[in-house]
Amino acid sequence: MSETPAVNSVAMAVFIAFFVLVTVLGFVAARWKRGDLSQLHEWGLGGRQFGTVISWFLVGGDFYTAYTVIAVPALVYSVGAYGFFAMPYTIIVYPFVFAVMPRLWEVCHRKNHITAADYVQGEIGGRWLPAAVAITGIIATLPYIALQLIGMQVVIKGLGVDGELPLIVAFAILAVYTYSSGLRAPAMIAFVKDIMIYIVVIAAISVIPSKLGGYGALFHAADTFFTAKGGATGIILKPSQFTAYATLALGSALAGFMYPHTMTGILSSGSANTVRKNAIALPAYTLLLGLIAVLGYMAIAAGVHVSSASDVVPVLFLKLFPSWFVGFCAAAIAISALVPAAIMSIGAANLFTRNLYKPLMAPDVSPEKEAKSAKLFSLVVKFGALLFIIVLPTQYAIDLQLLGGVWILQIFPAVVFTLYTRRLTASGLLAGWFFGIVTGTGLAISLGLKPVYALHIGDGVYPTYVGVIALVVNIVVSVAVSALTQGRRVAGEVGTVTTR
Repeated sequence: MSETPAVNSVAMAVFIAFFVLVTVLGFVAARWKRGDLSQLHEWGLGGRQFGTVISWFLVGGDFYTAYTVIAVPALVYSVGAYGFFAMPYTIIVYPFVFAVMPRLWEVCHRKNHITAADYVQGEIGGRWLPAAVAITGIIATLPYIALQLIGMQVVIKGLGVDGELPLIVAFAILAVYTYSSGLRAPAMIAFVKDIMIYIVVIAAISVIPSKLGGYGALFHAADTFFTAKGGATGIILKPSQFTAYATLALGSALAGFMYPHTMTGILSSGSANTVRKNAIALPAYTLLLGLIAVLGYMAIAAGVHVSSASDVVPVLFLKLFPSWFVGFCAAAIAISALVPAAIMSIGAANLFTRNLYKPLMAPDVSPEKEAKSAKLFSLVVKFGALLFIIVLPTQYAIDLQLLGGVWILQIFPAVVFTLYTRRLTASGLLAGWFFGIVTGTGLAISLGLKPVYALHIGDGVYPTYVGVIALVVNIVVSVAVSALTQGRRVAGEVGTVTTR
């Protein structure tokens, strides 16, 4: 059973104080780097003017979320070394960002593209492929926002407060200042969030091991625990887990910056060089993530027993830290939910307005109405995620987020490959996207929404991330159909020239 405390008044007071500070910053942000917030590029991309430091905090803030702080230690607590796949994932992703994203930024800046679907529309054309990219981004984002709510819900529960009312109040405040300040609000709050998280982690890795007999005793306790538990758990990865671990890391890395919130963080940067500098500096967060993951082993050594692994971090802090610092930690994690949730809702709103509402429903909409539509849709997205958590079991959000990762990976060829080749056609990429979505969804459902499928090749069995399998299908179909449709287009062009 989880060790659920009574209301901790000291911790709650500290938590509320920091939450109020963040709320004030959210509203002040409208005046920071002032721009015309009736224009979508100002509201949804902060005027594309964020420098290296702001972008570093912003991208880090939307990539390392509250659910990261809760879920990664929970996974390590449950399965051991396998839970560390997030480490190579974040190591792989930054060279990708350094190589690819400055090129994407330059195209989008030059042609005023605000979303990935804008880029696809402008560079590849077609009507349905950009819509498919937009719909994929929006659907994949909704459960991701819901997971931020779950992270906040877990820490509020750890302070002894049950029920949804605190969650509703927090996200109502978030909705109001995001509506009024746009991307400037999470950009400003990200400074506070990241500094607080670093303080929490540094305190944890300094204080907790000293109370548990040092790191040697900590890893020994974890090894003993997993040996007794048996199965596929342990502090060393088992050979049967190698391909699953590697493909989860690779697939997650390729998908990471396809999400609307991370794409928004990149496109809000002031220059392509800013994106490169951030790709160099962002691995500092990988170090932070590794230290966060070790909290799972610390919980085992501390004798933490919970009915839900998601409660591991709050219960660990309650057990080993004084009340005032527990409140600080809870505030840091809760604010780590607000920043990405705000950016996610803005990214989804940009997609809806630019790539669904404007081209399909209101092609002559004015820039002011376009921005207002995005603001309103950002409220709808937040309300939908909140309703999701209140009405449906938490597990649905987790399962759908796993599916969301499989889905968002299927826009990779349309967004990335087309930066380097014009041989892929809109028809080919749309066909690839469709077969990738169908394959990934079908495999995930057949596995009970688990992310790993056992591939049988010859006499060997290779557990592989479903998203990677679906992406391979996507690429093969995209290339094959593009070869056919490219040939027809060229023939048509030649025929036209000959007639003339």
